[in-house]
Amino acid sequence: MKRENIIIGSRGSKLAIIYAEKVKNELLKVFSGNIYIKKIITSGDQNQKDRLSSLGGKGLFSSNIENELKQGKIDLAVHALKDMPSVETIGLKTNCFLKRNSPNEILISKDKKFLDLEKGSIVGTSSFRREYQLRNIRSDLNYNLIRGNVDTRIKKLKNNEYDAIILSKAGIEALNLQNKITEEFEVEKLIPCAGQGIIAIQCKDNDNYILDLLEKINDTETRIIANTEREVLKILEGDCDTAIGVFAKLNNENIELAAELFSVDGKMRYFIKENTIKKNYMSLAKKIAEDLKNDSKGSYKR
Repeated sequence: MKRENIIIGSRGSKLAIIYAEKVKNELLKVFSGNIYIKKIITSGDQNQKDRLSSLGGKGLFSSNIENELKQGKIDLAVHALKDMPSVETIGLKTNCFLKRNSPNEILISKDKKFLDLEKGSIVGTSSFRREYQLRNIRSDLNYNLIRGNVDTRIKKLKNNEYDAIILSKAGIEALNLQNKITEEFEVEKLIPCAGQGIIAIQCKDNDNYILDLLEKINDTETRIIANTEREVLKILEGDCDTAIGVFAKLNNENIELAAELFSVDGKMRYFIKENTIKKNYMSLAKKIAEDLKNDSKGSYKR
């Protein structure tokens, strides 16, 4: 049944609202009614000091929004895919993705690039993956946890709590803060987390009206990339404690998938990169994930 109104559920941060507005603008191209954005406070937003893994993991940024979706208080939810658990919540479906933004990591500092930072400098990062990737390049730096939204993290840098911070380029670009970037890392050097730079839209799995609308705004190539990367994460049972980098790239009718995995202490790195024809993307994801699991012998699980 056609609807006159659609309510989008989103986290309340400045960046999350920008993403929600982007989805709204795409929907307005295929929907003639009213679209409203509802800000929802998540558990991850309430506690911005502790490491996410100690608070319950990735679901902290999605569970409250998903509850409102299941209760019918919103019609769809907008998420940063990298913040979503790899296992779908029963009764919901995440199968619509906007065209991927930059997957790269960036460094913001006072004036120095990563290799030029003085020995003992404090680098702020919120993930074990980034810490271990960077430690592999420079073990003479101190890597400390940093939480909070982008503005908060930049403020902490200005207040000399850190000498440099690592963030995703997609968020910086969305906030129009490109002038803050000191250095951009190539994905080959810092493989991003699964889904980085991808905006995902979730709805009830039986809401055919919304599902049909979302199909009209979905980016087909990004869907393949998203599902490939998330499958690796799912098989490895990746969470906020797991240092996993995974990046899929389409090239005409082929797909290339690179994935890396670190042991709990970050001292061992396992890396695989392979390619196949695009239609076999899921088989490639399963193979690489299983090979990484076998090679690491479970050393990546806390």
